Amino acid sequence: MLKKYFRRLESIIALAQSLMTPKQFIFLSSVLIGVSCSLAVIVLKTFAHSVFSFATYINGILKLSFINSILPIVGIVLTVFVVKRVLNGSIEKGTSQILYAVAKKASIIPRKQMYAQIVTSSLTVGLGGSAGLESPIVITGAAFGSNFAQNFKLPYKDRTLLIGCGVAAGISAAFNAPIAGVLFAIEVLLVDVSISAFTPIMISAATGALVSAIVLDETILLSFKKQEAFNYHNIPFYVLLGILTGFIAVYYARNFQRVEHYFSNLKVGPYRKALIGSSLLALLIFIFPTLFGEGYESIKTLSESDPGQILDNTLFADFRNNQWVLLLFVGCTMMVKVFASGLTLGSGGNGGNFAPSLFLGSYLGYFFSKFISLIGLSKLPISNFTMVGMAGILSGLFHAPLTAIFLIAEITGGYSLMIPLMIVSSISFAISKRFEKYSLDVKGLAKKGHAFTSNKDSNILSTLDIDTIIQCDYLTVHPDENLSKLVDLISHSNQVVFAVVDNEKDLVGVVHFNDIREIIFNNYRVKYTLIKDVMKTPLATISSNDSMEIVMKKFELSKSAFLPVLRNGKYFGFISKSIALEAYRTKLRSMTIE
Repeated sequence: MLKKYFRRLESIIALAQSLMTPKQFIFLSSVLIGVSCSLAVIVLKTFAHSVFSFATYINGILKLSFINSILPIVGIVLTVFVVKRVLNGSIEKGTSQILYAVAKKASIIPRKQMYAQIVTSSLTVGLGGSAGLESPIVITGAAFGSNFAQNFKLPYKDRTLLIGCGVAAGISAAFNAPIAGVLFAIEVLLVDVSISAFTPIMISAATGALVSAIVLDETILLSFKKQEAFNYHNIPFYVLLGILTGFIAVYYARNFQRVEHYFSNLKVGPYRKALIGSSLLALLIFIFPTLFGEGYESIKTLSESDPGQILDNTLFADFRNNQWVLLLFVGCTMMVKVFASGLTLGSGGNGGNFAPSLFLGSYLGYFFSKFISLIGLSKLPISNFTMVGMAGILSGLFHAPLTAIFLIAEITGGYSLMIPLMIVSSISFAISKRFEKYSLDVKGLAKKGHAFTSNKDSNILSTLDIDTIIQCDYLTVHPDENLSKLVDLISHSNQVVFAVVDNEKDLVGVVHFNDIREIIFNNYRVKYTLIKDVMKTPLATISSNDSMEIVMKKFELSKSAFLPVLRNGKYFGFISKSIALEAYRTKLRSMTIE
C-alpha cells in the first residue's frame, strides 16, 4: 500500500517536472526535500527524547544510577547487529562522506543512506550513546537530495545543489534555525556556490524549520529563554573564553581521533569491540550521568537558575548545593566528553560530533564564568557565557564560525549576544586553524586528497583523474639511433616531443623538436648525429599515481609544456599542460553551481 502511494506521488512529481522549467522544478524539489528531512528529524529527535525521559523517570523511582549505564551497551550492540545483518556489514559515518561523494562520486550517495542513518543513530544515541544526531540527520538529508535528483535524472550541478538543500533542511529542522542551516550547507559542505544557488537552499531550510516548528514539541529542541544583556566591560573575559575554546577544540579533535584510531586497530570481532567500548562508556556514564545521549537537557539546566540539578540522581547528589563540587563535576565531565564520544563511535555506534561540540562548549562556558565569579574576580553572566561557549567549540571543531555565530543567535531567540559570539567564534577558529589545518570531519579525507577544502583549485583538481589525460600513443626513439629516424617520425606525426627509451622501456631522456630544429635541415648532421647526443634529461617526471594537484605543481616548477609519465618505473606516456588545463576548465564549468 505504502509502495503504491509513493509510486503515485512520484508520477505526480514527474508530471510537474514536464510542465515546469528546470529552475522551477529545483524550487519544488527543495520544498519536497525540506519536508522529507524535517520528518526524519522529528522521528529521530522524538525517539531520543522519549528514551531519555523514560530513563530519567526510572532513575527517579528506583534511585539506581546504573540504569543509564545499561542502555548505551544495548544500543551500541544493537547498532552493530543492524549494520552486520541489515546493512551488509558497513555504514559510512560522519559528514565527510558527503564531501567525498561530491568530490569523487559525482554527488551520488547510496540509497540505503536514506534510512540507514536514521535506524542506527536512533539505536546508538537514542539509547544513550554519547554522540549527536545532527551528523546522521545531515547525511540523511544529503541522501534524500542526491537520490531525488537521480530519480528524476537531474545533472551533477543540480544533484549537488539538492544535497545542499537536504543538509540545510536537516540542520534547520534539528534546531529550528534556518539561517544556520543555510550557512552550514555552504560553509562546511558546498564551499563553491554562486549567489543564485542560495535561493533553493534557503527555501529548503525554511521548509524544514517550519515543519519542525509545527510538529515537533518545542521542549525537545535545544533552545534558551534566559540570557542577560551584553556588557562591553566583559569583553576581555570573552576574549579569554575564545582562546580557551580554541585550545579545547584542538584537544577534542586530537583525542577523539586517537580513540577512534585505537578501536579501528583493535584486532577483535565487531561484537566484542562493541562490548569493550560500550562497557567503558557505561563506566563513564555511571560516574558522569550527563554524558548520556546528546546531553542537551543538561545544557539547558546549566543556563538556568538552578544548575545544581545536574547532580540529581548522581553519586554527588548530596553536594548539589556546593558550588565548588558542582564546578569540579562540570570540569571533569567536560574533559572526559571526548572519550565518551570516541568510545561511542569507535566501538561501532553511529552518531556525530555536532552535539558533543555544543555540550563541551556549554560546559566550558559555565566552568569559566562560574570560576571567575567564585574567586571574586568579576561577576559574569553565567548563562551568556554558557551559550557563547557553544559557538566557540563549534567554530573551532568544524572550522565554521558563521554557522556557530548564527546557530547560537537563533536558538537563543535573538541577536543580543552577537558581539561576544563573533569575538569568541573568530578567536577559537583562528587558534584551531593554527594547530589543525582541517576540521575534524575533513581531516581524514584531506590527507588522501579526496575532500573539498577552501582552496578552489584543489577542490577541482581533486576530482580529475590523471588516467584520462595521459597520452599513451606517443612515438618513442632509442638513444643509439641517429637523427634520421627521428626526422622520419616528425614528418609523419604531429608530435613535438619524443621519449628516448632503452630496450627495457626505461626513460633515459627526451627530445624536443625546438631543440633540434636547426640540425634537421643539415643532412650530414642528421646522418651522423645520434639521438643520445641531443636528448635532454626531463626537468620533471610524473608518476601515474600522482594526484592532479601534484601534476600541476610539477608543470609550474618545470615550466614545461609536456612531461613524461612513468608507471612502475617504466615510460608510459606524456601529459600535455594544455590538455590538463582544458580538463580543468571543463570540470570547472560542470561543477559551478548556479
